[in-house]
Amino acid sequence: MVDLSSYQLPQVSSLPPSSPASPPPRSSHPMTLRPRQPKTANLAASAAATSASTRVLHSLSFEPFAFSDADRYAVWHNALCDEIAILGSNRTWSFVPFHSSMNVVGSRWVYRIKRHVDGSIERYKARLVARGFTQQEGIDYSETFSPVIKQATVRLVFSIVVSRNWKIHQLDIHNTFLNGVLTKEVYMKQPPGFVDSSLPSHVCRLHKSLYGLKQAPRAWYTRLSDFLFSISFRASKVDTSLFILSDGTNIFYLLVYVDDILLTGSNSAMLHHLIQLLSSEFKLRDLGVVHYFLGIEVQSTGMGLMLRQHKYILDILTRAGMTSCKPVDTPVSPSKVILLPDHSFSDPT
Repeated sequence: MVDLSSYQLPQVSSLPPSSPASPPPRSSHPMTLRPRQPKTANLAASAAATSASTRVLHSLSFEPFAFSDADRYAVWHNALCDEIAILGSNRTWSFVPFHSSMNVVGSRWVYRIKRHVDGSIERYKARLVARGFTQQEGIDYSETFSPVIKQATVRLVFSIVVSRNWKIHQLDIHNTFLNGVLTKEVYMKQPPGFVDSSLPSHVCRLHKSLYGLKQAPRAWYTRLSDFLFSISFRASKVDTSLFILSDGTNIFYLLVYVDDILLTGSNSAMLHHLIQLLSSEFKLRDLGVVHYFLGIEVQSTGMGLMLRQHKYILDILTRAGMTSCKPVDTPVSPSKVILLPDHSFSDPT
């Protein structure tokens, strides 16, 4: 053992006595902190707890991204409730206990503002979309291909309408993909914000297709085509999204692009009868004479149909932030001379 009794500590110069520490300044700000509330898995309870008086009632011109943002506004909250009511009345799913062998897909809300041709707001639409990218082929889906109408077919039908002085009716199918019947077992988590408080651990067994599922477009096309075949329509061999009905004296054309349908024909009374048959099978709106289809504005004139894409061009300029730019004949300055280099490249590859 080492003896440290004889060891001398070095002398340290004395420091001036320090003044006692002053107490920290007290804040006079009136703000008070509230304890953070724990997160809850049941979003339906938190959505129900939000009273109508706390929601913003004025109209909006933006589309929210998260459920928490949308539920603050009355217009989006009403759109959410309308979509859930439609899904329930359509018997889109039933609750089943979760099992580890299930491939359960998630879902999210997508918010869109439907506008008229002039850009004014028509309605607010909230749509529940399944996260179909987590589906597994052979387990919860098989075939996914679904045809859509070709632009050349649309122009051809328009030319026939102009030459024969027919009317084109545009039909809008409500919640199109909900009409498709699923043949595979698909399981989905309960919708965000609308979890059943009595069955919080259950999942949704889907009976009807939802937007986002890989087989949703094909399921809707199969359901629609089966009904059209039952009322004597036949599909064109060149474009299977064009359906033709002919009884010898009258002929009708029906064009399908997902949920937008154009219907025209030689007999106006029979045309309205066909619309009634479609409305008896599907919930739809008769938009009257076509005005806007696939980004094309259709205007009837004395000389025929005028087609333009004014709104489509404005949407592109808005997304690019170029609405205030001045128009020019060419995007390249004509005074600038562009010359090719005299020397060749050292490495042609």
